[in-house]
Amino acid sequence: MRDDILNVLQNSDKALDIYELQDLLGIQEVEQIKELGEELRKLEEEVIIYRSNKDRYMMLENSHLKKGVMRANKKGFGFVEVDQLEDDIYIAQENMNGAIHDDIVLVEVTSKMNLDRIEGRILKIIERKNQRHIGLIHFDSKGIGHIDLDDSKVKLEIEIPKEQSKNAVDGHKVLVELTKKINNSGRYEGKVLEVLGHVNDPGVDILSIIYKYNIPVDFPEDVKEEVSHIPMEVRGTDLKDRRDLREEMIFTIDGDDTKDIDDAISIKRLPGGHYELGVHIADVSYYVKEGTALDNDAAERGTSVYLVDRVIPMLPHELSNGICSLNPNVDRLAISCVMEFDSEGKQMNYEIFQSVIRSRIQMTYKKVNQVLENGETPEGYEEYVESLNLMAELASILRKAKTKRGYIDFGVDEAKILVDENCVPYDVVLRNRGVGENLIEDFMIAANECVATHIYFMNLPFIYRIHEYPKEEKIRSFLSFVSGLGYAVQGDIKDVKPTTIQKILSQLEDKPEFKILSSLLLRSMQKAVYRAENLGHYGLASSCYTHFTSPIRRYPDTTVHRLLRTYLFDGKMDMGTIRKWEEKLIYIAEHSSERERAAVDCEREVEDMKMAEYMEQHIGETFEGMISSVTSFGMFVELDNLIEGLVSFKDMDDFYHYDEERMTLTGEKNHVKYSIGDKVMVKVIRASKEEKTIDFEVVKKV
Repeated sequence: MRDDILNVLQNSDKALDIYELQDLLGIQEVEQIKELGEELRKLEEEVIIYRSNKDRYMMLENSHLKKGVMRANKKGFGFVEVDQLEDDIYIAQENMNGAIHDDIVLVEVTSKMNLDRIEGRILKIIERKNQRHIGLIHFDSKGIGHIDLDDSKVKLEIEIPKEQSKNAVDGHKVLVELTKKINNSGRYEGKVLEVLGHVNDPGVDILSIIYKYNIPVDFPEDVKEEVSHIPMEVRGTDLKDRRDLREEMIFTIDGDDTKDIDDAISIKRLPGGHYELGVHIADVSYYVKEGTALDNDAAERGTSVYLVDRVIPMLPHELSNGICSLNPNVDRLAISCVMEFDSEGKQMNYEIFQSVIRSRIQMTYKKVNQVLENGETPEGYEEYVESLNLMAELASILRKAKTKRGYIDFGVDEAKILVDENCVPYDVVLRNRGVGENLIEDFMIAANECVATHIYFMNLPFIYRIHEYPKEEKIRSFLSFVSGLGYAVQGDIKDVKPTTIQKILSQLEDKPEFKILSSLLLRSMQKAVYRAENLGHYGLASSCYTHFTSPIRRYPDTTVHRLLRTYLFDGKMDMGTIRKWEEKLIYIAEHSSERERAAVDCEREVEDMKMAEYMEQHIGETFEGMISSVTSFGMFVELDNLIEGLVSFKDMDDFYHYDEERMTLTGEKNHVKYSIGDKVMVKVIRASKEEKTIDFEVVKKV
């Protein structure tokens, strides 16, 4: 009956009362009428349909009510994200109705939909997504614990009975879980699940953020038990059906402190001048068997998380740094993708197969760049110089071919935060990205495309890395803003091909504020995600793409390896196998995308906190920076090392008028104008590690 009700309501152009529904459904018997009433109640509870004050029913999407996710602001107001709406719905503090950040809510739109800002009020909290919170505990004279929450966007009063405090004391950071609401107040009772440590203990600040994003630090006992039975060296029985590449010149290139090595490479010049590139990836799925505790835990984690002072691995260290890692001078199992390219970067041939390799040397980007950029030969690299130069030659060809088809290089810098043994930051610098880093990126992209295309043309279930086309309005808005700066930029936004974005960037690359403009354009793009259908990768201008090259640290890559083993090496392509993976891959793709977002958000929040902590040591000092954003409450200034701070209106020397269209601030009396890209000298006047904020004041325009 449920489906019949929904079908009737979806095809009705008006709201229906229960009697009209009975007629349209042909219901007459008493039992059927009771069942109808019960189904309507359930659908209303699930917020699929809406019942008006006059007891008339309609589909929720046809009503003035919307279902969405609350994104709260620390000042007390919030915005509700609704899938069907381009713009978020603004919720004033007095209309929050107890909703907190990340709640699934039912919102009533109170403003006219054609206004600049859609406004609404929360009618109902459909689901409280976050029952667990991190905060600082302190006890009152009655022994009741109270939590000062780390997340200022969450407005909750939580009380902890003494017997539920896990012996926490004043000053402990704790993970708490809500247990019940206290009467009809905004207060909740909770219990301490874990004491993270004292607020001043080294590393507890980062641990608090890790727990906030539900990132598990330790591995369960059943996982540890399984790992204890995995052999930590390659045995003769493991080599069945594998091609022996141990005599080949294969090596790895990674960062100075990398311990989880996923990928190794090799190269040959073929007769006739073609290149043979080998990309050899750790065969993680050979050790992480489907359905085991180890596999289930890795699937739940989704990804490793890389923070300023630690790595939280997807797999236990025995695998991630041990038997799966392609360490030098030891036998390791791999899946190899060996590709032949001509002098134009066109792929002429390829093979994907199981292999056993023995990496000759663990190279570092720093030393590889000495060879390729400075012509120097570090000790131990003598016999590899010819191969490295040949690799650089091929990488340059592949990059030119990618660029020709529309590959977009936004050229966005990354910051590296250096911390001491107590996790206190002592410097923030730009990450170096040289020829070696680009070379590995080019080779991994080639292997990912090769594997994805192979399975795609077999028409089998698979997991893809997709990046959809940007929305036309976003690009139009960006071009409008750029023209407001006085730059005439050409681009056919009716057909926003990757080459269009490429052309826009090329017209801006000589502008002094290019770095800021490139970052703004990047924000106009959609986010790359995992999907069980191939929609192409816009940023790479790739028609077919996956993630195959990092199975130690990303679960989708492990899944790709498992599918290669299933289809290619074991030859299982029966209907039962296909149906199983068609269903399973939808969940894996969605969950992996969610965990990737959580990891990225966690990494960013840790960086924001450590940058603020670093700037606490520099209050009163002046720096040169560039205006990166202009808002209705001030402007943000980015320093050369990517530290960003706010110049608030209250810290400015005049009353400034905000021009939203041109994104400028103009002083009422002094007529000083600030625009994105302007260089300014700023002084650090405030910084708060706890709030993760940095405040500047302008000293002068440069």
